[in-house]
Amino acid sequence: MLRFELVRTEDVSGSSGVGVVAEGIEFSDGRVALRWRVPPCSTALYDSATDLIAIHGHEGRTAIRYIDPPFP
Repeated sequence: MLRFELVRTEDVSGSSGVGVVAEGIEFSDGRVALRWRVPPCSTALYDSATDLIAIHGHEGRTAIRYIDPPFP
């Protein structure tokens, strides 16, 4: 598993703020679990990190910052 943070540089929706807004895990099969740090602190599952960014990326204003090194 790879741990990551979802980092937002601009909050276009006005709901999550900027900086680290969520924490996540990417599993070895590519699926992703994401936990929002802002209330109501929901948890969501995605088929891939690409899908997560397609939904929450806000046209480049949000990025995944990995904490762990990539899979070997």
